[in-house]
Amino acid sequence: MAESTTLKLPEDLKKRVAKAAGEAGQSPHAFMVEAIERQTQYAERRRAFVGAALAAEEEVARYGLVHDGDEVLAYLQARLNGAKAPRPRKRKL
Repeated sequence: MAESTTLKLPEDLKKRVAKAAGEAGQSPHAFMVEAIERQTQYAERRRAFVGAALAAEEEVARYGLVHDGDEVLAYLQARLNGAKAPRPRKRKL
């Protein structure tokens, strides 16, 4: 069972939400729940992305191994075109 939460909105925003929800064929409640869910997912994905970037930065600092960006791009383009391509090699920084 969902728990009730009170959300106080400025009158102007409340009107805008009602209009946008109506145009989307949703109730204002459903519209706001969807918006909160989307923003929460965005924040979680951003946190995961930043965490992965910091871990990668730490790995580069520790081992000094990187991939050449041009080689990676060429590899990905070849794979997208269905061609076989050698995987990019890690190099010392």
